[in-house]
Amino acid sequence: MSRITLAIPYSKEEAAQVKRGDIVTLSGAIYTARDAAHKKMIAYLNAGQPLPFDIAGQVIYYAGPAPAKPGDVIGPAGPTTSSRMNPYAPRLIRLGIAGIIGKGSVSDEVHTALRETGGLYLQAVGGAAALIARCVKSREVVAFPELGAEAIQKLVVEGFAVVCA
Repeated sequence: MSRITLAIPYSKEEAAQVKRGDIVTLSGAIYTARDAAHKKMIAYLNAGQPLPFDIAGQVIYYAGPAPAKPGDVIGPAGPTTSSRMNPYAPRLIRLGIAGIIGKGSVSDEVHTALRETGGLYLQAVGGAAALIARCVKSREVVAFPELGAEAIQKLVVEGFAVVCA
């Protein structure tokens, strides 16, 4: 097990250095997307429409952050169960997603897509939502505001610790 720091976006060569069990500290922009946002992205693709943001090289965080208290950037921002995105993730990964962050297991199809593309599956600690929120320096809704907490948000993070799974 190693400790690795990655600035997002990271290269495929940098990602290739990360091994299962490594603790990875991320800094840069990540994008939240849960079930509803994934379903909408696939609907866009099925309709031949472009996605509302460029997913190539991005890290997708399976989270729907809670509203922020006054003076805070964000509310608790813990991961959701990764397997809920199994029906959607392989297609999106093959379109260039560099990594996904969630909790729990993912399907063999997701692992295959990540191996094929050099992507990373990273796990955040469930139950640490308030601690994770401290790593978020800014946030901005970039797509699907009608989904509320499940809208796609761009989070700029510093020192976000995850484990490579």
